[in-house]
Amino acid sequence: MKKLLLLFVVTFSMATLYAQDVTDAVRFSQDEIQGTARFRGLSGAFGALGGDMSAVSINPAGSAIFNDSHISISLSNNNIKNDVQYFNGFNTSKESNIDLNQTGATFVVYNKNSNSDWSKFAFSAAYDKVQNYNNDWYANGTNSTSIDRYFLDITENQAVPFGVLKLQPGEYIEGAYADIGSNPNYGYPVQQVFLGYWAGIIDPFNMDNDTNNDNIDYVSNTAPANALYQEYYYAASGYNGKFSLNFATAFKDRLYLGVNLNSHFINYDKFTSFYETNSDPNSLAKNIVFDNLLSTFGSGVSFQLGAIAKITNDLRFGVTYNSPTWYRIEEELIQSISSNIADPEIAYISNIINVYPAYNIQTPGKFTGSLAYIFGEYGLISFDYSLKDYSNTKFKPTSNPYFSGQNNAINNQLTTASTYKVGAEIRLNQVSLRGGYRFEESPYKDANTLGDLNGYSLGLGYNFGKFRMDMAFDQAKQSSEYRLFNNSGFPSSASIDSRYTNVTFTVAFNL
Repeated sequence: MKKLLLLFVVTFSMATLYAQDVTDAVRFSQDEIQGTARFRGLSGAFGALGGDMSAVSINPAGSAIFNDSHISISLSNNNIKNDVQYFNGFNTSKESNIDLNQTGATFVVYNKNSNSDWSKFAFSAAYDKVQNYNNDWYANGTNSTSIDRYFLDITENQAVPFGVLKLQPGEYIEGAYADIGSNPNYGYPVQQVFLGYWAGIIDPFNMDNDTNNDNIDYVSNTAPANALYQEYYYAASGYNGKFSLNFATAFKDRLYLGVNLNSHFINYDKFTSFYETNSDPNSLAKNIVFDNLLSTFGSGVSFQLGAIAKITNDLRFGVTYNSPTWYRIEEELIQSISSNIADPEIAYISNIINVYPAYNIQTPGKFTGSLAYIFGEYGLISFDYSLKDYSNTKFKPTSNPYFSGQNNAINNQLTTASTYKVGAEIRLNQVSLRGGYRFEESPYKDANTLGDLNGYSLGLGYNFGKFRMDMAFDQAKQSSEYRLFNNSGFPSSASIDSRYTNVTFTVAFNL
């Protein structure tokens, strides 16, 4: 009963130090080609076109292009295929899900004052899924570096007295783990050393001297080996969504101006499981399992300003400014570790939730310039160019020493990235045929971390008059090097070639 009561208490312990890094900054700063089938059929090249609910999410002036009030809803089937190489191991993983990724409505009001140059006004409300986080893959292979280096690297960079890892009289192992997490002098890094020690992976130097509480030197219980078999499983789920309120107007039917006020929300879970076996008979720790479950919840705000100008009746120019998104993030972490020589009590660690203090992150702003040419009733061609400086991403408060270090890492590792999108549509009476291409530069200075993205799209639509149905197929490819642990002592990474395939259906009505 005493242990059960203690578990309830420490479940809500607060870890005072943080575990965020550059990968979190990139995750929350990127967006995908989500939206209606017509939008996706043109690879999102809609900045100067408007007249589509997802186009409004790119350029808020686009709602004023509508001639009538409009509503649409989109359903998408998302597929991810990952080809994973980890040393001598090769695996293929697939993930598929069906998703309601867009819905919205625009209401158009014409100005009854015929003497006014402002011909109409548009009001919109829309939901768009900015990112789909659902993904999973598996890696296995033979490595010469053991997971022991993950724990030893922390002890070498941060002096951890052995006395901190020892249990006090009457103290439970899970209580000690929680206390370390809530101590401002220790926090997350020392928790990891604590896990390594009680799992039997590392021991203090001169273990026989139990009174040496000030010892800061540690040794491994994993014998050096050239063939350590390792497995790693990654499973993520969740989304980053955006709800927008839009206002736009048309001036002399030549200039369209608009603004979006956006509310963002994040729900993200990531589970990772690492397994290592050492066949060396001299190794004390032979089988190691290390699991981590991270849950992230966030909300944020941003705004967009946009304009579309008719240079001629057929040629249009668009420009958009996306403000930074100001997020407030809350995170929880559950860890579990074991080995063949682990203390049995270590299993209770998995009952503890590390609740991190809420923090803020500011993503970079983005500028987009667009051109489109309309061939009367026969079709169109459109081009978008966007520029985003990922090095402007900031963890806040910037006065926090840990966040200051991570912001320096962001500035050193991330760079300005361009995105190019081109799309075309051919209209054959009521039938529309569409195609597009997009190229997104890597946000990293080292493109091996996350490579450039290349994608193409095809689309088909049929206009029934007041009612329209559209379908799109789009596919993109991107490569990356995923580090299993963000730690210089254990730098091993999996090489991943990802292919993203989406089929989207949209139903739209003019009111």
